[in-house]
Amino acid sequence: MARDLTYLSATELAALLATRQLSSVELVQSCLARVQAVDTQVKAFNSRDEAAALAAARESDARRAAGQARGPLDGIPVGFKDVIAVEGQPLTCSSKMLANYVSPYDATVTTRLKAAGAIPLGRLNMDEFAMGSSTENSAFGPTANPWDLTRVPGGSSGGSAAAVAAGELPLTLGSDTGGSIRQPAALCGIVGLKPTYGLVSRFGLAAYASSLDQIGPLSRTVDDAAVLLQAIAGHDERDSTSFKADVPDYRAEMAKRSGPWRIGVPKEFFGAGLDPEVGAAVQSAIGHYRKAGCEIREVSLPLAAEQAIAVYYLIATAEASSNLARYDGIRYGHRAAKAKDVVDLYFQSRAEGFGDEVKRRIILGTHVLSSGYYDAYYLRAQKVRTLIRNEFAAVLKDCDALLSPTSPTPAFRIGEKSSDPLAMYLTDIYTISVNLAGLPGISVPCGFTAGGLPIGLQLIGRPFDESGLLAIARHYEQAHDWRNFHPSL
Repeated sequence: MARDLTYLSATELAALLATRQLSSVELVQSCLARVQAVDTQVKAFNSRDEAAALAAARESDARRAAGQARGPLDGIPVGFKDVIAVEGQPLTCSSKMLANYVSPYDATVTTRLKAAGAIPLGRLNMDEFAMGSSTENSAFGPTANPWDLTRVPGGSSGGSAAAVAAGELPLTLGSDTGGSIRQPAALCGIVGLKPTYGLVSRFGLAAYASSLDQIGPLSRTVDDAAVLLQAIAGHDERDSTSFKADVPDYRAEMAKRSGPWRIGVPKEFFGAGLDPEVGAAVQSAIGHYRKAGCEIREVSLPLAAEQAIAVYYLIATAEASSNLARYDGIRYGHRAAKAKDVVDLYFQSRAEGFGDEVKRRIILGTHVLSSGYYDAYYLRAQKVRTLIRNEFAAVLKDCDALLSPTSPTPAFRIGEKSSDPLAMYLTDIYTISVNLAGLPGISVPCGFTAGGLPIGLQLIGRPFDESGLLAIARHYEQAHDWRNFHPSL
């Protein structure tokens, strides 16, 4: 009888590989069989290269047989959000604009994962150009939440989260501009880590909002997130925003950071709009830390709570309008077939290539940057962003981490908010300010609603203190068995 590898963590799989109880080929075949069985329902994948994955698995097995295994990720399949470059594979950003584009190079994170022996298995669905909170804004169609196929998986890294939750892959990479790793992780019942801005190179990441974007792991456990972060973190001279910081051994550091900790709870994050079941689950998590001897402090983040959404959508859309200007049908992207002249070619190519949400954000961003409005909107938003960053720095002086819900509600139904952009934007209300401040944040499962939908707990750490943040998250994870619950696909 074949072993069921579906919901084993990457760390557990690595142990089986290390002791030769499992081959990488067997593991890749198991993942592909799971994809074959469930992805017609979940629709997490945009594409996959099965032949290349199996060839890489055979190489991994040969290295291990020769005693040359490269570490805990050697032979482990990893999925990539379709916004991260993998040489020779499609890079569509889930957009008609890049429907036929194949990347000629690897992103830095891809290079590092390949060097670690990890196996790129496929491209994962997302909101077009990472703009959205539900993975409904995709030219490939929506991804479904594995826990309830009528509901969204969150976004924009919805395919990355759904693939892990559905047991299709043990590890995936996403990108987080305003909560796009943590919010789908919460809605799908898995772990999602947004590292400190600058810790992970963005070279090879298709840009949405360059001062906010950050690549990070989605996984079944905190340990797995630490292992994946270990492989991708570190300075990269090809990314001018990459920070020259030492990368510690995150798993070893987690073991040393045993607490108790001083944890701040922002009072503004527990007000109107918070689903009662989500609030109760997060309060229970606070009770867990209190019983463990942690000092729980009420803190206040009024600017982050009141201004973050507005500031984010001014800055992010301004940067998006600039970054996406390159997709004009001449330099990059879809080219309209029936344009009358050059100007018409620009108009038609962008009108045909981009979806509605991307157009909405480009128009807003262009207005924000336009003559006469720059000072009133963009410059003022940048000043408030600085104040928000200072606000976080002040409370984190006296706290090891902050704790809040990740999302105000559990997963909502597909189509429920798609006609109301403001309601959709508010689903990221607890995560956006973390990107504005450049801080690390992690979402870990903290329970289920009465209807069986996952709930996420967000922990926010000090800059470049991922070790401390992971230790606090792991402490909660180890005391609960939420990771042992799986969707009935």
